[in-house]
Amino acid sequence: MGSFHLTKMSLRNFFKKPATKMYPVVAPTYTKMSKGHVANEIKDCIFCGICENRCPTHAITVSKEDETWTIDNFSCIQCITCVRNCPKKCLTMEPDYTKAAAQKSIITLKKPELTPEERAAKEAADKEKAARIAAAKAAKAARDAEAAAQ
Repeated sequence: MGSFHLTKMSLRNFFKKPATKMYPVVAPTYTKMSKGHVANEIKDCIFCGICENRCPTHAITVSKEDETWTIDNFSCIQCITCVRNCPKKCLTMEPDYTKAAAQKSIITLKKPELTPEERAAKEAADKEKAARIAAAKAAKAARDAEAAAQ
């Protein structure tokens, strides 16, 4: 009876598709919920440091002065806390895993230089912001002077 069951199982497995995939040949498919590694869209980052403060393993380092963002992928536990707390939503969790490496490596991203058009647009926005602040201060001073006169 036992050998009949074993023969039946062997024949069934012989004609079925394999349960495993040939990994190097067939790339794995990642689901939407797969946790892989943290990626940063550095152009959108404002270097606020919230991701650094919220990281439970201190795998992220942010330098506002140097405009650099650094992550140690070997310390990261893929908890997605940094991704959830990013105010600009520039951090994402990529589904593919970190590549195998013989040595630990730290990834450092630096904000790229602005193009002349982007620099001109930023200067125009800064001037407009300064004008609005000056107008608001003048309006407040006028209200304060009017209140003091009464």
